[in-house]
Amino acid sequence: MNTNLPTPTPSPARNNGIVGIALVAIGALALISQLTDLQNIGMLVLPILALIFLAWGMITRTFGLIIPGGILAGIGGAALLIENMTLTESTQGGVFLLTFAAGWALITLLSPLTREGLQLWPLIPGSIMAVIGGLLLAGDAGEQILNLIGLTWPAILIGVGLYILFKKR
Repeated sequence: MNTNLPTPTPSPARNNGIVGIALVAIGALALISQLTDLQNIGMLVLPILALIFLAWGMITRTFGLIIPGGILAGIGGAALLIENMTLTESTQGGVFLLTFAAGWALITLLSPLTREGLQLWPLIPGSIMAVIGGLLLAGDAGEQILNLIGLTWPAILIGVGLYILFKKR
């Protein structure tokens, strides 16, 4: 199979249509929020923007649009969860980070649908956020581990830096 075939680029008319739909959706949401008494309708702005970017990225097969879509999905989903749940402060932080991490995972999951193919790098920030979020949800033991990490990571950086400086070439 010849994989060197040129990939068709999205037409400007298609991109303009997507941008137009996005602006209409955001404007309609803003107008509805001003004209009605619906509480928390503004909380839907980020998830709607996420859907727009994700749909746009998948329609045009552009990875660069999937990235903001995944980030906005994670932040928007976290905001919705935290707003609608009664949580302690550290639990809110844990839920936020885990949901935000899910947005980064979504970027990797959707990347094969783009011209650029599978992208694993979003799993790096997502994994870090997931570990910290999980530790925040683990209670006192998790907070103690976070405190220990906070004390040790600078020493690890210094050690790695010294190793790089003084290793035999």
